[in-house]
Amino acid sequence: MSVVQRNNVRTFGSGDHVLVFAHGFGCDQSMWKFVAPAFEESHRVVLFDLTGAGQSDLSAYDYASYGKLERHAEDIIEICDALELEKPTLVGHSVSAITSGLAAVAAPDKIGSVVMVAPSPCFLNQPEYTGGFDRADLEQVIDFMQQNYLGWAEQMAPTIAGDGAEGPASQMLTQSFCRTDPDIARHFGEVTFLSDKRAEMSQIDVPTLILQCANDALAPTSVGEWMEKTIPNATLNVIDTFGHCPHLTAPDATIQAIDSYLSREQANR
Repeated sequence: MSVVQRNNVRTFGSGDHVLVFAHGFGCDQSMWKFVAPAFEESHRVVLFDLTGAGQSDLSAYDYASYGKLERHAEDIIEICDALELEKPTLVGHSVSAITSGLAAVAAPDKIGSVVMVAPSPCFLNQPEYTGGFDRADLEQVIDFMQQNYLGWAEQMAPTIAGDGAEGPASQMLTQSFCRTDPDIARHFGEVTFLSDKRAEMSQIDVPTLILQCANDALAPTSVGEWMEKTIPNATLNVIDTFGHCPHLTAPDATIQAIDSYLSREQANR
C-alpha cells in the first residue's frame, strides 16, 4: 500500500506553494474544514489522516514504532516525498505541531516553514518550564483515558475545545474522539501527553509561526512564549480565543494569522 493510500492523502487547490495540514490527537483531516479551503485558490493544499486515525490504514499502526512521535514525523516526510513537494509549509495542530517541527529537524532541506497551532512540546510542569499539568493531574487524565476512553472523550472535549459542552466545537471534537479506535487512541494519547520534545525545539532551523490561544486549558501562554524563545526563527501570535482548537473556535483569526505570516515569508524570500 502506498503512503498516499495509507494516510488517506488528498490534495486540493493550485499554486506554487504547498500547505500540508496535520491534525491533532483523536481527530482526522476534517478538523481543518473551516481553515484549509481558504487557501485553495492561492496554494496547493494537502490533507491527510495520521496513521491510526480517520480513514487511514489502521493496520499500519504499529504500537512499538508509533510509541515515539518521530514515527509520525517520518510519515509527514514520506507524504512530502511521495507527492514530490518542494519546501512545503507544514501546518500542524497540537501534537502534530510538534511532529511537524520534528519533521523539519529531520529533513530541513525538504521543509520550507512550519506553522504550529496550539503546540506543546511538554505538558508536564518542570523546573523553569510551565507545561500546564502537575504530574499527579496528568497521570489522572491518562488513567481516566485508559479506563474509560469514551467517558474521557465526552468529559474532556468541552475543556479542550473551550466552547462549553453544547458548543459546536465541543460537539465536533466529541464525535471525532468517539470515531477513533479506542485502543489506538489510548496508546497515542499516552504518547502525546507524556512526550517531552523540548530539547528538539531548539534544532528547528526553518521559519516557524506559533499560534497560541489566549485561554488554553492544555497549553498556557507560557508555552508559546517558551517556544518563541527556544526556536531560532520563531514568531508568536496569540489568538484571542478560548480552548485548544482555534481552527474550530476562531477560524477567521487563524486563517488571517497564517495568511499574513505566509505573505511576510514570501516577501522575504
